[in-house]
Amino acid sequence: MPIELYVRLSLMMFLQFAIWGAWSPVLASYLFGSLKFTGKQTAWIYATLWLACIVSPFIGGQIADRWFPSQYFLAIAHLLGAVLLFIAARKTKFLSLFIVLGLYCLLYAPTIALANSIMFSNIPDTESQSGTIRVWGTIGWIAAGLLLALWRNTGKLKIKGSDALSLAAFFSLIMSVFCFLLPNTPPPATPSSPWAFIDAFKLLNDYNFLTFLIISFVVTTALQFYYVPTALFLEDLGIKSKNVSAVMTIAQSAEIITMALALAYLLPKIGYRWTLVIGVLAWPLRYIIFSLMRPLWLVVSSLSLHGLGYTLFFFVGQMYVDKVAPDDIKASAQALIVITTLGFGNFLGTQITGAVMDHFRANEKFRWRPIFLFPCAITIACAIAFLVLFKG
Repeated sequence: MPIELYVRLSLMMFLQFAIWGAWSPVLASYLFGSLKFTGKQTAWIYATLWLACIVSPFIGGQIADRWFPSQYFLAIAHLLGAVLLFIAARKTKFLSLFIVLGLYCLLYAPTIALANSIMFSNIPDTESQSGTIRVWGTIGWIAAGLLLALWRNTGKLKIKGSDALSLAAFFSLIMSVFCFLLPNTPPPATPSSPWAFIDAFKLLNDYNFLTFLIISFVVTTALQFYYVPTALFLEDLGIKSKNVSAVMTIAQSAEIITMALALAYLLPKIGYRWTLVIGVLAWPLRYIIFSLMRPLWLVVSSLSLHGLGYTLFFFVGQMYVDKVAPDDIKASAQALIVITTLGFGNFLGTQITGAVMDHFRANEKFRWRPIFLFPCAITIACAIAFLVLFKG
């Protein structure tokens, strides 16, 4: 792969996830603190992305697979997204913020699948090369958080409203310009039918693909037991609140190492089936360690299993989708997995996680052991089902 192509695709991934990483990890503190939103209001603000991931990825996939070069769609979506993020950063009422951020997420959601589609379409060997490109998305997520922290600590630039959403808008604006430097990725010249998203559903006729999609959905619902309660769990174990975000970057560090170094070696050796199974098994192992709650060093170390599992199941899953999808519906096939996991899976998983946490809460204290054993059982069942049913 030419070095200039590697640099362009890596910068695309860096900016794509820097936009998301600038606001998603920290916006809740702004909503709870400065804006005095309730827990339900904050949950619905975060749900805007998951709801958008149900609605809009197929629209983006249809446009990219049939009507419009992917890089131009990406540029327009991020340009309009930058405008909406700047507006959202200054909204202080729940309804207006929900509407503006919801409109933004309708634009951002399809770009997640399209960025993957552009990458997979322009590299000759996805199994050995895609991990070293996608890893820059994780680096972008971390870099956005560090830049925001630097911005807040220097205190030299004061803005009105949310600095996190403003930083995301800045990254989105840069991304919109940079998209014109991406390799041209036009729709296929002779598609099999005019409706790519309908053809994507035909992949469900493949027993292995259907098995993969169903288990991906269930695994994603259980994964919310990491995203929602982990920060509070670590604080209960004695880690100071100001240090939690830094401690949790262990997961992203492990993701970087797995994508950049282990993936290219592991996948050719054991294939998709066993790589995906190992990815699923990383999560119940982490939940078991979480349920033990001691020693603290082991609990903290187990955060690395999140990065391992995310890479070996979700990213390898995206590679699998690209491998089995026909050339004329690759963007729509990526949209299908986004809708299933980031859309339905994340939305339902968040609701389940909240209900389970409420059930095992008394006197403002959470009973962490049963909270984490619940998703542990689900993910073990998923690993067994995947091993038995998925033939690769």
